[in-house]
Formats: sequence, C-alpha cells, structure tokens
Amino acid sequence: MHIVRTLTLIATLVSSAAHAADRHAQVDALFAPWTGTATPGCAVAIRQAGTPDYVRSYGMASLEYGVPITPDSIFHVASISKQFTAFAIGLLAQEGKLSLDDDIRKHVPELPDFGHTVTIAQMLHHTAGLREEFHLLYLAGWHYDDPRTEADALRISARQRALNFAPGTESLYTNSHYTLLAIVVQRVSGTPLREFAHERIFRPLGMTDTHFQDGHTEVVRRRATGYSAGAAGTWRTNVPRSDLVGPSNLLTTVGDLLKWEQNLIDARVGGRTLIDWMKTSATLNDGEETGYGAGLRIERYRGVRAVSHDGADAGYRADAVTFPDQQLTIVALCNGASIAPGVLTRKIADIYLGDRLSPAMPPVVQVPETELSALAGVYWSEVSDEIVRLEVKDGALRPVGSPDPLVPIGARVFGVSGQAHEWRFSAAVPASGAGAAANAPIELRIRDFWPKPRIFTRLTAPLPSASVLASFAGEYRSDETDMTYTARVENGKLSLRWARGSALTLEAVGGDHFIDGIYIVTFTRSPSGEVDGLTISTRRVRRLRADRLAAPSGRLTAQRYRVRETGRGLQ
Repeated sequence: MHIVRTLTLIATLVSSAAHAADRHAQVDALFAPWTGTATPGCAVAIRQAGTPDYVRSYGMASLEYGVPITPDSIFHVASISKQFTAFAIGLLAQEGKLSLDDDIRKHVPELPDFGHTVTIAQMLHHTAGLREEFHLLYLAGWHYDDPRTEADALRISARQRALNFAPGTESLYTNSHYTLLAIVVQRVSGTPLREFAHERIFRPLGMTDTHFQDGHTEVVRRRATGYSAGAAGTWRTNVPRSDLVGPSNLLTTVGDLLKWEQNLIDARVGGRTLIDWMKTSATLNDGEETGYGAGLRIERYRGVRAVSHDGADAGYRADAVTFPDQQLTIVALCNGASIAPGVLTRKIADIYLGDRLSPAMPPVVQVPETELSALAGVYWSEVSDEIVRLEVKDGALRPVGSPDPLVPIGARVFGVSGQAHEWRFSAAVPASGAGAAANAPIELRIRDFWPKPRIFTRLTAPLPSASVLASFAGEYRSDETDMTYTARVENGKLSLRWARGSALTLEAVGGDHFIDGIYIVTFTRSPSGEVDGLTISTRRVRRLRADRLAAPSGRLTAQRYRVRETGRGLQ
C-alpha cells in the first residue's frame, strides 16, 4: 500500500510538472516576437496560490549596448503608479489626517472655484471632471519631449475655468487628478510622495527595487530603455522627460510588483479595510458603478473577477492583473511602444484558467461589405465634441487609421478583439412623409470600460467651401492656456499654429468641425452667423475655448509673437 501511494504521488508530481512545462512553453510562444538581440521586449512574472510559478524575460533592455532584459530589469510603469498614490491617500484618510469627502480646494487652494465641489474621492475615481494636464500643456506651448514638472501641471490646472462635466455624473480617466492627489499627500503628510511611499509602502513590503522618480535625469541602475518603432524596422529611444509623480513615474520590477499584488490579496500592509476600499468600484451620482476603484480597474475578464491596471508612457508599456478568486497574478513590463502587454497578460490568463473562462466574444456574424459601407462615415458627439471616423478597409469596418477592425457580433453590433467593447449602430425612424431611408444609421453608441456609453450621431454637414475656409482665418485667444492661436489657409487646408512652432493641420470633416489626430477643432458662431471663436477638444479635454481677436496692428502682433516664442505662456 505504501508503495502504491508513493507511485501515485510520483505520477501526480510528474503530471503536474508536465502541465507546468506545457503552460510555460505556451507563454514563451506568446513572447516569441520579442526575443533575440534586435528588439526590445518584456519581463513577465506569474504567481499562483501565493507562489511564483514562472518568471521570464525576453528581448533587450538596451539595444545600444546589447544588454538583455532580465527579471531584475527596472521599468517605468506609467499609470500603474496611480494605485500607490491612491494607497497613500487611503493611509492618510485612515489616520484621520484628511477626509475623502474633503473639497480638493481645502488642500490645493490654487484651483479655481468651478461652481461645484470636487472631492478627493472623485479625484481618486476619475469622476471629478478635470481636464487632462498633458493635453493642456501641449496647447500651452509644451512639446512632447519638454520636461514637465508638478509646478507646470498645477499652474495649467489652476488656469482652467470649466470642467469636462459636473463631478460625479460621468467617469473620464485624467492624469490631472493624480498629480493633484500627490500634492495633497505632500501637503497633508509634510513628506513628498516619493519619500512617503518608500517609508509606508515599499520598504514594509520589501520592494527594494521600487521608487517614484521625481527627476527625469536621475541615474537608475538596471533600468531598461524605452523604445518606439522607427522607419524600416529600426528602433528609436523614447523615454519620459517628466518630473511628475502621482499619475506616473513609478520605477519597479516584475518581482516587486508581485509583492504588491500579493498585498492586494492578503492586506499585510494597510489592513483589510483599506485594501477592500481600493478594490471597490466607485458609483456615480445616479448609483451606477464605474468599474474603477482607487487606482485600480475592477472588471470581469471572460466571466472571472479581475483587479488590474495598465500603463503607457513614451516607449514603456505595462500591465498587472490579479484574479483574486483563482489566486492568479500576471505582470508584464515592456520597453517597446508597439507591444501590448494587456493583451498578452489576458492570453496568459487563457492558458492558466482554461475552461474556467466563458467564451471570449459572441460568435462572429458575416456582414456584406455593402452593409459595412453604409455604416462608414463621420460621427460626432454633441456632449464632448469628439469625432469618430469609420472606413471600410481590407473588407472590415474600422476607425480611420486603426489596424484593428471592428468585429461584427450582431445586427449592427460590433466588438473589438481582446477588449470588452461594444459599438452599436441604430437606424433612423423617418418622420411621416420625410422619405428618409428606414435603415440609414443615425446613431453610434460606444461602450468601453466606463459604464456610460459615448453617443455619436452621423455628421452630414457638407465640407466647407474655399470661401468658408478662408472665413476661419484669424487669431484666437485662450486665457485658460495663456495662448494665442493663429488659423490660416495653407495649400487649400486650414492650419492652427501657436508658440514654438506647434501646429495642427486641420482636416475638414463637415460643417465647422476639423480634426488632426486626437485634437478636434470646432469653430463657433455668433447669433448673426459670424465666426466668433473656436473650441479644442480631445477625449479628455472638452471644448477648451479661444475667442476670436479683432485684427491688431502689425506692431502689436509682432510684439505678442515675440513674447509667445520666448515665453511659452503661463508666465
């Protein structure tokens, strides 16, 4: 009997080892494109039931010096930083040093009165409605690779006179919230976030390779360089030049993040109440859950509960996800901007969780290309002024310029591969005698991670004629960015230019609406129909206004431009 039990145990161990080897081989296959000495790559760590199961690295930390990525390589993890800032706020609230219901202006009085109370809790949950600081800084004359400081971000936020929406009515991810929360940590505790996090979080958890970087010139041993794809298969270095902590700038390793993720399970540091609060979804004023806790996404992946966050900044990409019921944690930190670690961590989850997961997407349905073409066009959001452009390319409906097609999963319903997104089109109901086509799509509802759908209507206004285009030319002033924008017609297209050579080349999409990348410019008109200003919008900035200026004398114009070129505004 003893021999039988021994043989059974040996067989079980052999089978378990074989299954583990098979899982690990499948994980390696996922990262095969980022192996070798000619590409950046990733470090990956997987923990099961409290024990590291697989830790591996792929690709190069430094292409210049031929240094490979190792499990000890240090990465900039971008927005994964937010959960540590939230945890610091939670510690201070737990100690009675602040209240989550405090008006943010109690601690940051530099902010204006927006006409609404904006609470610390709303900042944590991205329901406060503040505009995105990085987009505002660009519109104020900062270039992408300019250093950005906390003082810059605070100054641009303090100049704002409007929110994207009334606090608590919507959810919209914005880095400004967490920059201001880092300021709150310093002012309430008397200690900068970098030091506070080291003493209260990283050191107690043994995260010896983790810190907030508050100076972009700091030398950090074992740090992987960030890269973006260049021309013809080349790579270019792409590292952040930001000194902002709070929303970003955490440097860490996969091993250290496993320690933190384990704390989200066992609550060794901070205690159960604090950890549970972080992992609880916020609710909007109407009671709807947002799916975002305190610096953490609260989600379901293929029917299984998950707590996660991703990060993307310059050439760095990161994702960390824990499946609490299965005690599975997966961390992937990468140094190539074209790598999608969030997709890879979910594919690893598919390998490990297998038949415990529900189907990834509803079955794909076949849609004739003529029906897809009827859905293509320009769609506009009255709420946010956003523009979505759709085209049929390579036999699939997709956003203009996107490599990812929309996948048909129902009647006028589309999904996005690897994401729990839904794009739903509705057909017009023509008024009596109107003669409109009954099947003409008039509305697009996009439901992504956030609970409330974004609603767009088809934009049917004609493109502007040459004379209408010329009527937009002129100067426009925004006090919120302390900047003057010049619109001019060049080679038949409208451009918008401002300090230090910044410019948007505006493509007309219908009526008074124009687009360049993530920026939407809409010209506004007085009751008499004259162009009296413009608004600039992005996904995270709604209708930043600039008023049209009367044509000044040439001398004043030249003087103003000298100030703008040498200044940057915001002085």
